[in-house]
Amino acid sequence: MGATAGAVWGRTEQQDFRSRVRGTLLGAAVGDALGSPVGRLSLEEIREAYGAGGLQDLVPGHGPRGTVSHLTQLTLFSVDGLIRAQVRRDTGAWHPPTDVHRAYRRWIATQKDWGPDERRAEDGWLAREEWLYARRDPARACLLGLGDTTMGTLDAPKNPAERGVEAAARSAPFGLLVGWEPQLVVQLAVECATQTHGHPTAYLAAGAYAVIVHGLARGESLDAAVQRALALLAARPGHEPVTEALRRALGAVRQGVPTPGRVEDLAGDGTAETLVSVAVYCALVGEDTRHGLRLAVNHGGASAATGALTGGLLGALHGETALPPAWLTELEGRPTMLVLADDFAMEMTQGPALHTPAHSAPGWLARYPRA
Repeated sequence: MGATAGAVWGRTEQQDFRSRVRGTLLGAAVGDALGSPVGRLSLEEIREAYGAGGLQDLVPGHGPRGTVSHLTQLTLFSVDGLIRAQVRRDTGAWHPPTDVHRAYRRWIATQKDWGPDERRAEDGWLAREEWLYARRDPARACLLGLGDTTMGTLDAPKNPAERGVEAAARSAPFGLLVGWEPQLVVQLAVECATQTHGHPTAYLAAGAYAVIVHGLARGESLDAAVQRALALLAARPGHEPVTEALRRALGAVRQGVPTPGRVEDLAGDGTAETLVSVAVYCALVGEDTRHGLRLAVNHGGASAATGALTGGLLGALHGETALPPAWLTELEGRPTMLVLADDFAMEMTQGPALHTPAHSAPGWLARYPRA
């Protein structure tokens, strides 16, 4: 894995980056919360329940309005793992996929335990957030892939036939490593995806999604970010289905007014690459964030995942202030997400002020232990 660039961050750049990090995490979560209640309904059933225009607002799903699924839980642990990887660099142990895998194993504990175990100081602060101990319909591939200590790798992936979208839907944080070269972002997202989703279309869709977020977080247009993703995919074996799905999304943009039917056509059989393409399409054609998210969830497919993927793109593109305030006020876990986002931004922009091999802020190591 490559190291972060030694960029000098001015105050304005830091504030812009923090807004995009917050936007990415909150956007993905609010899209997840919007789509979760209709994830098992057909488009016809959504319209029967919510009117001809489909779902327009947050509704109760796993719990009250604004409740998130396991996709958001895992996204937050992706962030935790990346911060921990940076902190562990001081020890000379630098292998981010392993640190992310350890974070995902902390998530697995939240799905089995009644609540946080205060005796495990090495867990850090995120694993002590009680609201994360709710079981929110976790994908079987995630439970199986992370169910033991063996880490899936490109050479020996977990669930090699699994083509689902869940790995991609937790991969936005890899794109927030703005000091990394794009091809290294793809590689990290791919390696972490193979821990649960071993089919090439699933892990390459995760890599493509992460590097699209990466372009947006660096201030590029969505179209330019997709073009870079296509260029980077071209060298990877098995890329063709992902490349084709992204190209179909770009082509659909030119076909006129967006409709749920067009979204369903792109979603196809609901595999990772088609649902990432839905997110790209909805983010490109949405009149604003609210419209893009509504478009992303009103179809007969995995609405939580397409909402989360679309929200991550729109949040990275526009920052947190573009997200619908009325939805954010009801979003489960928002205080946790804001603290985690700000910690991530601080680590990435001011890490040397927090920890070095010789000296570290004790409060930071209590939050993100090197263990």
